[in-house]
Amino acid sequence: MAAPVKVLVVDDSLTMRALLSGALERIPGVVVVGSADGADEARSMREQLHPDVMTLDVEMPGMSGLEYLAEMMDKKPMPVIMFSTRTEAGAEASVEALRLGAIDCFPKPKVAVAAEFDKILAKLGKRIKAAKGAVVKGAATAKAVAAPPMDWNGRILAIGGEAAATQSLFDLFGSFPANCPPTVVVQHLGPGLAGTMIDKLAAEIAPRIVLAEDGMAVEQGTIYLAPPGDHHVALDTWPGGRLRLLPRDPVAGERPSISILFASVAKAAGAEAVGLLLGADGEDGDAGIRALQAGGGYCLVQAEDRAQGFVLSRRMATQPVPGDQLARSLLKLCSK
Repeated sequence: MAAPVKVLVVDDSLTMRALLSGALERIPGVVVVGSADGADEARSMREQLHPDVMTLDVEMPGMSGLEYLAEMMDKKPMPVIMFSTRTEAGAEASVEALRLGAIDCFPKPKVAVAAEFDKILAKLGKRIKAAKGAVVKGAATAKAVAAPPMDWNGRILAIGGEAAATQSLFDLFGSFPANCPPTVVVQHLGPGLAGTMIDKLAAEIAPRIVLAEDGMAVEQGTIYLAPPGDHHVALDTWPGGRLRLLPRDPVAGERPSISILFASVAKAAGAEAVGLLLGADGEDGDAGIRALQAGGGYCLVQAEDRAQGFVLSRRMATQPVPGDQLARSLLKLCSK
């Protein structure tokens, strides 16, 4: 039997600490080893209790959750799941937390009652269990430098990942040239975060980045981020394809689904498809990768030991790709 996931809860509100701790204790395989009222107490408890995962409130007096997260990721990274308000400022803080290396960021319940936590319990439990043992990178110290213009070969790039992929996406897209391959992204972001993610990326990267819309033409030099919530995103044809928003049921609890995007790209583009799966937990994305492989496309997935980077496969051939060579490898696959 697997050892339980040990969680340390950090929040300045006694009520929130009690409610979150009580909710987490109801998840099989999860045990709350302690609760702290701020960064100082959390530092001490972390050393004493050796938690596997920390939940951390973004908005705390004194040292904020973001400041403490940045300190941790700089000195001694560990898996952290953030909680933030549902405000515009909360969305900005949430994306920044994900960029610093947080595994995920959940909105705080509007009302501090147990029933509100019940609404997010299944997803929270899934994220906490996936976070145990995750390889957590410290925050990047240097900005990625955009590559020179590319000579595009007509291939389309599809990317899927969890919220934890945020840091990797900033690094990756920061290395893309302005005329990057057409790129469609499904990321499992919380409600209200996609717009903020686009705004932050747009201020830093060379390519254009937009929220995907139904009927939108897929063109070189543009990154399309799927809107979270009500629709899946698919590609209709290739070349000269357009995006389609599909009002179907969630797949593996997710909408939009990485697998639906990948399967549609495999069907439309076949051998001209390139797929990248970033840190998904196996319930959404694996079927899409299999579809891309069956269609003769190129697939990049994280190695079993994530510290080893990625594995590139096409048909029966595979080769390792170091993490720091990811952008270069993708651009090479999409260049003449």
